Amino acid sequence: MYPEYLVAPMRQELVDAGFEELKTVQEVDTAIPSEGTVFVVVNSVCGCAAANARPAARYAVENGKKPNKLVTVFAGMEKDAVDKAREYMLPYPPSSPAMALFKDGKLVHMIERHMIEGRPAQIIADNLIAAFDEYC
Repeated sequence: MYPEYLVAPMRQELVDAGFEELKTVQEVDTAIPSEGTVFVVVNSVCGCAAANARPAARYAVENGKKPNKLVTVFAGMEKDAVDKAREYMLPYPPSSPAMALFKDGKLVHMIERHMIEGRPAQIIADNLIAAFDEYC
């Protein structure tokens, strides 16, 4: 685990954009399989999360159709909650950062780390906006 003081600003960036932090298995099990659309961001301390993933997620929810719920888990912190969220993302392998869109509890769109690394945040946001337009 990382020291909380280190990850606090990274958590806050998504909370300020309207995301709810999920820190327990129970919170994940309540949020993801619910009715409507749920956008999940697996947050991370890595550079591609700071430069690409978080800015893309923020931009997409501010400029496209908005999913019913915005939630986040933090890799390297609340291990059980992250593992549970990743179970919902199967068959995709665990990666962080990552982003998933669920509709009525079913995974309908996934962005893995390899789709985030080295890509501009705007390209990732455009991908998310297209998914939101289709499913939300």
